[in-house]
Amino acid sequence: MPSFAITDLLTTLSLGAALGFFGGVFGIGGGIIAIPMLVLAFGMNQAVAQGTALVMMAPNLLIAWWRYNQRHPVAWRTALQIVVLASLTTWGVAQLATGLNPNVLRTVFSMFLLLLALRMLWQLRATESIQVAVNRSRFDLRLMPLVSILGGSSMGLLGIGGGLLATPLFTGVFGQQQTVAQSLSLALVAPSSIIALMTYSNAQRVDWSIGLPLAIGGLFTVSAGVAFAHRLPEHKMRTAFAWMLLFTAIWLLLRPFILN
Repeated sequence: MPSFAITDLLTTLSLGAALGFFGGVFGIGGGIIAIPMLVLAFGMNQAVAQGTALVMMAPNLLIAWWRYNQRHPVAWRTALQIVVLASLTTWGVAQLATGLNPNVLRTVFSMFLLLLALRMLWQLRATESIQVAVNRSRFDLRLMPLVSILGGSSMGLLGIGGGLLATPLFTGVFGQQQTVAQSLSLALVAPSSIIALMTYSNAQRVDWSIGLPLAIGGLFTVSAGVAFAHRLPEHKMRTAFAWMLLFTAIWLLLRPFILN
């Protein structure tokens, strides 16, 4: 193997390790960072970047789900309902996404990140008393699996976002703690990522030569990310989560203009 190929492989493995760690910390599989990086640094179109990132995300999310569930078990009945609804929704929407114009898909992806970042930053400005009131509000917990429809749609369309949408709903609407909400979200996104990967692969929207090294690198670090997440105070986790989304959104929106 030529030296430049070895260097590229080591770089991709290291990138996968970094993404796996942060994916474990935030319960998102690293795709929110991997997809814009694959578009901007590797020159992939949006659909291929989403499919390639799913190669890394699927095993990372499965491991993160297992590790979170060890500490915060989800009732199997609730988990099964979440898995079924999320998987069916992901499959249907992914069929649509693989046929969309890449530029349209990139615009949708960018706006999704921007709106989500702004929403979370607005929530951080809420007073402590308001946050307590929100955390104490409860809807019927039997309705929680319905969150899977929204999360699965995001996974199918964008390859990410299931956990990013579901986690705030589980905390704000259903009053779950952050780590419990991330455990529930992982029950949604882990199987959805496999369904989405299969759909994107069947549509020839996956670069396995890059996706597999990313996945291998992430396997070594995702557990460390999950363990680190449980040592962080909940408020700091929410703050770090929001700022990570903001910087990623800004980077994705501005970098193409800078490069041009």
